[in-house]
Amino acid sequence: MKQPPEKIRNKLTSHFRTIYGEEKVEDCLNRTAELIETYQLKPAEKISFKDVWTHQDQILITYGDMVQPAQGEPVSRLSKQHRFLKRKVKGLINTIHILPFFPSTSDDGFSVVDYKRVDSRLGGWEDIEAMSEDFRLMGDLVMNHVSRYSDWFQKYLKQEEPYKDYFIEVDPSTDLSGVTRPRSSPIITPVHTEEGEKFVWCTFSDDQVDVNFANLDVLFEYLDIFLFYLSEGITVIRLDAVAFIWKEIGTNCIHLKETHEIVKLFRTIVDHYAPETTIITETNVPHKENISYFGDGDETHMVYQFSLPPLLLHAILTENSEYLTRWTASLNDLPENCTYFNFTASHDGIGVRPLEGLVPQEEFDSLVSGIRKKGGFVSEKQNPDGTLSPYELNITYFDAFGSPNGKQSLQEKMFICSQIIMMSLQGVPGIYFHNLTATRNNLRGVSTTGRYRTINRKKWYYDELMEELSDPDTNTSRIFSRMKQLITKRWHHPAFHPFGGQKVYEMGSSHYCIERWDPEKTERVLVIANLTNEKRTSPVGEELPLDADKAYDDIISGKTVIRNGQIELGAYQVAWIKI
Repeated sequence: MKQPPEKIRNKLTSHFRTIYGEEKVEDCLNRTAELIETYQLKPAEKISFKDVWTHQDQILITYGDMVQPAQGEPVSRLSKQHRFLKRKVKGLINTIHILPFFPSTSDDGFSVVDYKRVDSRLGGWEDIEAMSEDFRLMGDLVMNHVSRYSDWFQKYLKQEEPYKDYFIEVDPSTDLSGVTRPRSSPIITPVHTEEGEKFVWCTFSDDQVDVNFANLDVLFEYLDIFLFYLSEGITVIRLDAVAFIWKEIGTNCIHLKETHEIVKLFRTIVDHYAPETTIITETNVPHKENISYFGDGDETHMVYQFSLPPLLLHAILTENSEYLTRWTASLNDLPENCTYFNFTASHDGIGVRPLEGLVPQEEFDSLVSGIRKKGGFVSEKQNPDGTLSPYELNITYFDAFGSPNGKQSLQEKMFICSQIIMMSLQGVPGIYFHNLTATRNNLRGVSTTGRYRTINRKKWYYDELMEELSDPDTNTSRIFSRMKQLITKRWHHPAFHPFGGQKVYEMGSSHYCIERWDPEKTERVLVIANLTNEKRTSPVGEELPLDADKAYDDIISGKTVIRNGQIELGAYQVAWIKI
């Protein structure tokens, strides 16, 4: 069996030594060599990640059945979704994140039964392959837990080798109060096995049983799955809930050194064998913890910008950019070949843990209570002292800007303002399907499933959605058209390159202002947003990189917004100004 080249072998040795100790290094290296041989991996030339992702890239986040065929129509749901995307967004959006499309028993795909099979209710691998011919694909490696109905766990219940060591057993009397939890459900679940009752670790739910990465067999199961996904044409891999994968009783069991080392291991493999692959870590935690997954440029390529959705929502709803501006200015320079994954909504709710320390408590509380008044819900987590606190807001991002007596035109302005700002920031934009269609709260779905997150997981029928898009009087049609226009405008401006520069300017609490430029500094664009519900006229000021005697046009509207030393913006207007 051929071993990896010495340079790669030395890096792998360091990773395995840190994770499992010296005595297991050789076994790990041999197993890695077997995987490399199985998937016929060859060392590849190093490439610049600045060429992999550019200003012309957007990622659309969607379930495989977000657009469904009519009942009885003889076509797979993935195929119908593909047809819609190919017809409506191909050429503007080039990357599709298909949320878990594997057989699953709960959590809309995140309780995986079989990682190497496509859920037959969606289609098959041939549908994934067909979609990969038109779009770059992003998929999920759900690596913290598996379904209790998975083959692994069912064999664990029978106490079969090697699966009897695939899960984490805990004495129920163990004090786990210091463990960081994203849920309020019990962390330990009793199960009946062939050897009697045992208690297993479940971070998220009793149907999602945490796997034991302290067992190197488990690590190599996931390395195999990771490489299998690459072989199936999925070149962007989201490491779901990765912060929790390593447990050590007596710690908070989040962000442990072994966790970081496992991410580094994945990065080393793709850097040497699949350099066009992108790793994105999903860690819904406060900003400082979140960006720790960049490491020294040797861990993830992108992190979700989790503080952005609630901060941006807060800024627009309160007409106060102070905290958003302060946070943007605090963003550190990133390691080479690393950038942010910017988004405002996803299949989950709007996480509020990333707001910790960024806005005053009374404003945090006001944001949470305001969501309830708009028909949304608030999911809670359990704290070490047993109390509960908000974890995420469950509402569509579009309806988060609504109000019982507000005008829909105003709601649309506020929403579009949020989307333009998100697209303007350093990083790759991620657009959730229901942001593209301005979908309303799916309250009927919540009443059916009993789960708050269903509020933002509506399934469209193809004909229903096409009819909505063809009617200019629907908010779905108006927002969809507007979003496509914005993406088209952005596509032509390299200043929005994800690896370009970014500078923040203070313009008072009513405005938000940043400057963007591309890595080669061939173009500079000033982004100025009016976050209030009234027209604002402001002096150019000496701090802005503008000539007070010059007139400037807005790239978005095509109209002059700066003349005679004055900046004039309408309510919730965002201008892109080439300087």
